[in-house]
Amino acid sequence: MKLLRVGTAGAERPALLDQDGTLRDLSGLVTDIDGALLADEAALDRIRAAAASGELPVVDSDGLRTGPPVGRIGKVVCIGLNYHDHARETGADIPSEPIIFFKAADTVVGPDDTVLVPRKSVKTDWEVELAVVIGRTARYLDSHEEALAHVAGYAISHDVSEREFQIERGGQWDKGKNCETFNPLGPWLVTADEVPDPQALSLKLSVNGELKQDGTTAEQIFPVAEVVRYVSQFMTLYPGDVINTGTPAGVALGRPEPKPYLRAGDVVELEIAGLGRQRQELKDA
Repeated sequence: MKLLRVGTAGAERPALLDQDGTLRDLSGLVTDIDGALLADEAALDRIRAAAASGELPVVDSDGLRTGPPVGRIGKVVCIGLNYHDHARETGADIPSEPIIFFKAADTVVGPDDTVLVPRKSVKTDWEVELAVVIGRTARYLDSHEEALAHVAGYAISHDVSEREFQIERGGQWDKGKNCETFNPLGPWLVTADEVPDPQALSLKLSVNGELKQDGTTAEQIFPVAEVVRYVSQFMTLYPGDVINTGTPAGVALGRPEPKPYLRAGDVVELEIAGLGRQRQELKDA
């Protein structure tokens, strides 16, 4: 299934994109697409049955905003330097274990919402990423099979980053990762049954129509199953939590000087095979 949330920010309602590309209203069945729903197999089965029957009301999508596909996210766990090609382009050593950092849940915005360039920023960068959405409480998982059984689905995540704040201003990466609007998510949460191999997905990102990133999740150093298993050794993952699994080569940081960092007026477009597309216009904060 392709689950999404539509409407004005803070007042989104649950919806489903059916096999014909028609937007369907889920508000008569569930109150939201969130951790509580993702952990409720009976509710998900009711949605599947209603979708198959064709009984769900059609939603007029003209002019309708798409919000983040998951509401009330508890935490956004991020994995750094998780693609072989990205590590090479930045001159970084291949990590022996996954690098973990966090984004606050309030950085998450809709897939086509405006992204704000922070005040005094000169190094705002792009990163297309596969997001993993947790569907069952996960702690101390033992195997890759068990890890994947705890995944509700997948989405596109844009891990916008300010490199000066991240690298040159002291401390951890968090200062360059948690600026407002720095995590567009969506448009859809695609349930795990529709993504048989998360290591076989193409990722693309363009800036002002110029292709910048063109990668594949096959390049991940730590595949999705290992990321989920590993993270569960250090923290409890709850339904509705999101894991950003890293970005392939092609970011501004890895390019020759002068590096083409983002500015107000730029347009970023990104896509992952089967998971939809995003488009953001940048403005000054």
